[in-house]
Amino acid sequence: MESRYVQQFKKGSLEMILLCLIARKETYGYKIITNLNNSGAEVLGYAREGTIYPILYRLQEAGLITCRIAPAAANGGSKKYYAITQKGRETLAELIDFWQRYEACVNSFIEARDDSEVAE
Repeated sequence: MESRYVQQFKKGSLEMILLCLIARKETYGYKIITNLNNSGAEVLGYAREGTIYPILYRLQEAGLITCRIAPAAANGGSKKYYAITQKGRETLAELIDFWQRYEACVNSFIEARDDSEVAE
């Protein structure tokens, strides 16, 4: 069982990851979940509808993505397709910039910790 700290950290980065996936091309929820599970399950854990769809709704409400409904070819139903907006692209660029600076900062603390352990 993962600590609550690890779980909270994952939740904080999931919005950026979803924006990255949607920025690649218009996509739908099941495809997003499949991509997450195929590419990041060992680190992120398995994505579930109950986690992903509320985030998609928040991103949509914030104007970062749009949603359109189109007929589904397989079952005669419909699918919701998500696309990133200009505001979403700008926000994603900010998040990526912050992530890179954040990663460098955290890594510097980790490296300093490792250096101090060697010195002792």
